[in-house]
Amino acid sequence: MRKPLLLFAAFPGMSMLDMSGPQTVFHCAGRRMEERGMQGYQAHTVSVRGGLMPTMEGVAIQTESLAGFALADIDTIIVPGTLNIEQAVAQSEELLAWLRLAAGQARRIASVCSGAFMLARAGLLDGRRAATHWAMCERLQALHPLVEVDSDAIFVQQDKVWTSAGVTSGIDLALALVEADCGRAIALDVARELVVFLKRPGGQAQFSTLLQAQSKDGAAFDELHLWINDNLVSGELTVETLAARASMSPRNFTRVYKEKTGRTPAKAVEVFRLEAARRMLEESDRHIDQVARLCGYGDEGRMRQSFQRNLSLSPSVYRERFRSASSFS
Repeated sequence: MRKPLLLFAAFPGMSMLDMSGPQTVFHCAGRRMEERGMQGYQAHTVSVRGGLMPTMEGVAIQTESLAGFALADIDTIIVPGTLNIEQAVAQSEELLAWLRLAAGQARRIASVCSGAFMLARAGLLDGRRAATHWAMCERLQALHPLVEVDSDAIFVQQDKVWTSAGVTSGIDLALALVEADCGRAIALDVARELVVFLKRPGGQAQFSTLLQAQSKDGAAFDELHLWINDNLVSGELTVETLAARASMSPRNFTRVYKEKTGRTPAKAVEVFRLEAARRMLEESDRHIDQVARLCGYGDEGRMRQSFQRNLSLSPSVYRERFRSASSFS
């Protein structure tokens, strides 16, 4: 029985960590598999013509030519990303043509970070949900409207196509692929060896609501957001109260806040409560009704409505699915 063939598709200016993170996971998994008498992985880094391939960081990586694998039985293809992904895509027509052909033959294909732009340009994400780096989600959606871009997910699996979010989430993705191939025990061994969590669940948010709010428009409402986060249990998080904290009239505050953050004040309060509740459900054993009260929902019923509206699952299901990774130790 042959070892599963993994091809890491390189291109000029790719991110080195997008490539080396998953490669290290599969290397470690291969050793663990062989220790158990199983077939490991056969991994190769490939490019259109082979040879040294410069990374975004300035380190060159040796690659093999795609032509050498024309008749190969490919198990998995992994495509890294780069900061200048649109330029890389525009200069990668031969690689894109190969991806279109090879994706139909391989058992699965995956992208790391902005590598999703490569898959999208190749037509492999049309009609599918996909993840990419949070800062590039809007651009991916604009360029490829047939793709359902998930701005929260760490990684997404849609049939044989896997996509992941920013940079280090490629390790999360690779661990999930290893777990799918050979079980939780080996994936957990690899995670322990690399001193990382076995899983940050695929549906878990890429980053916090505070960070997202800060990234929208600098420091415009940073102090207000911190105050909201510290006062979620308060019943006074009205537009009038928030406007007074921002030293603005309610009408002007509502208009400016929506313009700067993309959300209404009421929606912002809901999202901050939702994130606080998610964190408590992931990291504590508090009763769900207690979590609801501590996050300002008042009762479990209101929190359940918010979870269903925003996440399409109940708080109890969320806790079961997204418990803190420390519970896997």
